[in-house]
Amino acid sequence: MEREIRDSDGITWTCIQAFSGISDNAEAQDAAQVKDQPNSYWVVCTPSGGAQSVRLKLKDKWQENYSDEELLQEIKSQQ
Repeated sequence: MEREIRDSDGITWTCIQAFSGISDNAEAQDAAQVKDQPNSYWVVCTPSGGAQSVRLKLKDKWQENYSDEELLQEIKSQQ
């Protein structure tokens, strides 16, 4: 559940769904879900340098359904 994207400044962002490193079981999936918002999950994006990590609220299957440009736009909106 990890995805890397590069912005126009050459920063590589590594995005991973919250709690996915703990376990791939349903409990970890539930922990990452945004409370009272079905099919929305917390995703943390960490830069390769300089900038601060950001936490995004993204729809289910964000790894496949969001383009690089859409993810970068979400990151910029949270900086």
